[in-house]
Amino acid sequence: MPKMRLIASSFVLLAGCAVGPDYQPPALEAPARFSTEHNQQSFSAAEEARFWRGFGDPLLAQLIDQTLTANLDLQAALTRYQRAEALLRGSRSEQLPTIGTGASAAALHLPESERPAGGDGDIERFRIDANASWELDLFGRLRRATEAQGARLQASEAELDALRVALVGQLASSYFELRGLQQQLTVAQRNVTLQQDSLVIVSARMDAGRSTDFDVLRARAQLASTRAVVPRLEADIRVRMHRLAVLTGQAPGQLVAQLQPATALPTVTPAIPVGSPGDVLRRRPDVRQAERQLAAATADIGVATADLFPRFSLDALLGTVALDGGDLFSAGAESRRVALGIDWTFLNFGRVQARIDAEDADARAALADYRQVVLEVLEETENRLVRYQHSQRRTAQLETAAEAAQAAADLARTRYRQGYIGYFEVLDAEREQLASDQALSQGRTDTVLAMVGLYRTLAGAPAPGQAVSQQGR
Repeated sequence: MPKMRLIASSFVLLAGCAVGPDYQPPALEAPARFSTEHNQQSFSAAEEARFWRGFGDPLLAQLIDQTLTANLDLQAALTRYQRAEALLRGSRSEQLPTIGTGASAAALHLPESERPAGGDGDIERFRIDANASWELDLFGRLRRATEAQGARLQASEAELDALRVALVGQLASSYFELRGLQQQLTVAQRNVTLQQDSLVIVSARMDAGRSTDFDVLRARAQLASTRAVVPRLEADIRVRMHRLAVLTGQAPGQLVAQLQPATALPTVTPAIPVGSPGDVLRRRPDVRQAERQLAAATADIGVATADLFPRFSLDALLGTVALDGGDLFSAGAESRRVALGIDWTFLNFGRVQARIDAEDADARAALADYRQVVLEVLEETENRLVRYQHSQRRTAQLETAAEAAQAAADLARTRYRQGYIGYFEVLDAEREQLASDQALSQGRTDTVLAMVGLYRTLAGAPAPGQAVSQQGR
């Protein structure tokens, strides 16, 4: 027995090494700065939490909070994270001894040929024991498996964060698209009213002999064309309302009444500190997810490599056995067993080596995936910066164009009533006014959407409850 204790202690001391490569995170290869001019400060966690407050829209903050707590895609992703967490707990428990207890009571009737001399054939046997089994992880198979599962749990957590960012971005984009469409609908309805007034004027002039049927027909055609825009916009508005409801975990028509009152698009958007490319990469959950998947793939090489070496297990049993239940705990009924087991399927070397090669290939693929994600993040950020800056410049020009078109249409209607120009010039000016107003509304929407896209690229989603609390609700 002392020898077995010495052997077991030696194995425990030897169990400090683990076969396979030790994981080293790859160097973060990123340029010093982006090619597009931007705010050099990094997006801090406090600024991220305040980001949606910059729009001054409590309803938007409320919908974001509902998305983060009730979205069904997010709930499904959360259960996958919880599954990975449970698998990690199971992997850790495999490094600990397995302990069990057992008891039995048996009555046997032996044939005459097996009975002891002078004894009868009826025997009773009672047993109570406790047993323990422990795999001595000398070559780190179990530790590498736990390391891989831990990395997968962290990758699942990063995936959950990435989904939060994506869902908040979808919610904000759909919300601002809705507000932009409502603004376009208001523009169309206002133009319908103006063109109805123009039709009344043209009809009155025709009755007075100062206009023709041709002018009336053109006025009616223009009015019908403008009216035809309204149903399309109303349908698009209802579709966005349905999308917002589903994103917040509700039935499609649940938010219609709440979203029906039109709200103007924000004219001032929150400032977004961009920081350096390295800052962006460190914040991105998809980069973190790819890096953790690489760590898991590297640990899997160690799990496969450990199969080249023997597995040692230590089994122990302590119990009591007696032919009479009253003698179970007597001194003579004690039973003990300690055993050292060795399992080494060394003849399967080719099969094990093939698995090692496969895991090594998976790790190299994970490294390539990680590097590709880094490049795509840098590309996406550069593109978002360019689009955001150019959309701001475009919207400024559209505002100037809309103001000029409005003034030209007003002047054309005045001059027509005074008889200085024909109705053709009025129609042309009104078409230009409608096109300019719609383009400005779309341009403002595009600017806000470009800002939301930039936010999705640089930052993340607030924690549940954070968006609402920031509004002082």
